[in-house]
Amino acid sequence: MPQRPVSLTSAQARALWLRAQRLDDPAPFGDGPQATARAVAHLGYVQIDTINVIERSHHHILYTRIPTYARGDLEQAQSAEKSVFEYWTHALAYIPTADYRFFVAAMDRFRETPRSWFAPVNADDYGALLKRIRREGALSIRDIEDEVLVEKTHPWASRKPSKRVLGLAFFVGDLTIAKRDGMLKSYELTNRHFGWRRRPKAATDDQFAGYLAARALRAQGIVSLDSICFGNLSAKNAVSATIAAAVRRRRLVPVKVEGHDKVSYWAEPAALDSMPAAPSGTLVHILSPFDPLAIQRKRLSQFFDYEHRFEAYVPPARRILGYFALPVLVGDEIVAAIDLKTDRAARKLLVQRWTWMTEERPELKVAIEAALHRFEQFQLAVTASP
Repeated sequence: MPQRPVSLTSAQARALWLRAQRLDDPAPFGDGPQATARAVAHLGYVQIDTINVIERSHHHILYTRIPTYARGDLEQAQSAEKSVFEYWTHALAYIPTADYRFFVAAMDRFRETPRSWFAPVNADDYGALLKRIRREGALSIRDIEDEVLVEKTHPWASRKPSKRVLGLAFFVGDLTIAKRDGMLKSYELTNRHFGWRRRPKAATDDQFAGYLAARALRAQGIVSLDSICFGNLSAKNAVSATIAAAVRRRRLVPVKVEGHDKVSYWAEPAALDSMPAAPSGTLVHILSPFDPLAIQRKRLSQFFDYEHRFEAYVPPARRILGYFALPVLVGDEIVAAIDLKTDRAARKLLVQRWTWMTEERPELKVAIEAALHRFEQFQLAVTASP
């Protein structure tokens, strides 16, 4: 007999998501370097971004869940413990190394059909660069100086042809990023970096669908087909079959969320059996616009009735929230968006614009200002990455 959907209020749906994101606890992953590996393992990925008007998104996301987070903790996880690696999810991200096999098929597809940006890579140049890394060890683009520069074909491209070779070798899995210094990446042979005789065998399409569903259930609590397949639209058919099988086996429960009758949601029975309370109204999180809670803009709007605008590439006259506005989560409500900038020379965190999403409340302002003070201390704890 088909299961009847469980009905949830909007507040209950938010509470499930916030608990899954570990934003209902001040320090859910503990302290020290191991907290970083635990956070990435739970979330499934932590997005990397180049904008550094404040600290870069990957450090910001980890700080949000690890108040004592230090930037060196991520370097230790990537370069020493090798518990995380970089690859493409919906964007470039840190991913648990334990999940590497779920990305091998994408690497193989990239090798068979490289994107047009990599098409000019010469096979001899490719082989020569891999041979040099095998001989000399990990290299960054700055270590490669003996080449003829070319004109850029894209604003984000490089005049060094070797950057294209490194990029292709990364996407096909021959190289991995062994270390980062800011946004400067050092590339190493993948098998040598991880100590593998051969890289893991690729997961099947069905296994990948199961991985996407499990990752979303762990980090979202309550899921939809769109939220599971964010960045992986081609997997929708396989994920739909995975969900249907899990519902038949009573491993997933259909859910209806108040006000969103047209969207099908699912949750694990255990999540519904221990329905969390709304997070404390004293718990304040200044979120990155690339935080896993914020990056799926449509879902964010559905659950929080908040439309986030990312305006870094919007002309100044048309900005509403500001160049790099950050959603401010208090309890289970997004109450403001604050456009911040770190003045590293003056050692200050500057509030460029403060936009209230609710009526301004003095007690909220005091709590947010305290969180901003802590955030400023994190920003200025060490010299920010170049």
